[in-house]
Amino acid sequence: MKYRWMQDDDEPQGGARWLTTYADMVTLILCFFVLLFSMSIVEMDKFKAAMSSLQGALGILEGSTTPPALPPSNDIFEPGDLQAQLLAQEMQMMRAMAAEFEQELAGMGLSEKVTVELEERGIVFRLADTVLFDIGKDELRPEAREVLLKVGELLSDLDNPIRVEGHTDNWPISTPRFPSNWELSTGRATSVVRFLIEEAGMDPKQLQAAGYGEYHPIADNDTPEGRQSNRRVDVIILRPSLSLAEPQ
Repeated sequence: MKYRWMQDDDEPQGGARWLTTYADMVTLILCFFVLLFSMSIVEMDKFKAAMSSLQGALGILEGSTTPPALPPSNDIFEPGDLQAQLLAQEMQMMRAMAAEFEQELAGMGLSEKVTVELEERGIVFRLADTVLFDIGKDELRPEAREVLLKVGELLSDLDNPIRVEGHTDNWPISTPRFPSNWELSTGRATSVVRFLIEEAGMDPKQLQAAGYGEYHPIADNDTPEGRQSNRRVDVIILRPSLSLAEPQ
């Protein structure tokens, strides 16, 4: 029996040899695009489970308002929309918390001494300097003790980082202890943090102190009333997603 050797220009039985390589390449490209598509959408089942866990972490007050139900699980969001959805849901829960805090402070008789505001960074407890300090000093007044103890009581069950910010008006100060408003604002924030740790029993790892001097006013410094509003201490409960960027 004679055998005929295949020459280079002969076609193998079953089709051209390049067709196998081409089919493999097309299959790999198809798998690649399927993978990209699967990463570009978020299933609402997983999204709902994550938000339920977040709701449980924030449900700290008795009688707190439960946020509205999430969209049906068969809905999906594009990545850009997901971030907006998370922020909206988170701010809704923070708004409910702020309303609870306002009610608690009113029940404690502190509505005129502590105001509650909701900002994008979180819930702000705003205390005027007349409640806490004498002018130009960072030692807490005796009357401040009761106010801060009650504020600490409201904050004690939270896991969120708490930032204490000191602010002043634009009147210059120059003393051996406070060469400028930077030192005064930072000293006041530190005094509040120290009290919350030593007297209110809060976790030191949870607290931060920051001084902003005169550079973040909330009113006009040209009037006595405006300057008094600017002399304040803000205690901020950072919202959960923002607090992820804080040092652990």
